[in-house]
Amino acid sequence: MDATRDPVVRDARLDDVATIRRFGEVHVPAHYTPLIGDEAARTQVATYWNDERISSAVAHGLVVVAEHEGRIVGVGQRGRRDDDHVIYKLYVAPELRGRGIGPRLIDALSAHIDADVVHIEHFAENVRAGAFYEREGFTVERVEDGIVWRSRPLTRP
Repeated sequence: MDATRDPVVRDARLDDVATIRRFGEVHVPAHYTPLIGDEAARTQVATYWNDERISSAVAHGLVVVAEHEGRIVGVGQRGRRDDDHVIYKLYVAPELRGRGIGPRLIDALSAHIDADVVHIEHFAENVRAGAFYEREGFTVERVEDGIVWRSRPLTRP
């Protein structure tokens, strides 16, 4: 990718909601069907990538996107689980993986977190995600119900 044309990582806006939803509809089933099956992958989309959920998360400042040549090519979303700050979504369009967008999305999400630690979760079957998170400094805390929970310290400038 041409360095002068790298994707821009920015906070999502309400006018991005439909595009974010479509991104999920395209990329989540293709990614998850081999891991958890077609029905479960489609349930992920219906549950977590619908307009209501995305609109709420965007309105609360919880979503970042990577935009390249006028299209969204990456999505990240943070949230809370009890007292923990968690990254729940981190997706990059397959044709742009391996180009530093994922770490930039993590950094953009982390910049909004006022804590010492950030957590992330992924399906245990998602070995590729596990390897990526290891490279990004996340260590396994626990595995529960087929979900791997990882964490890493947040550093502040």
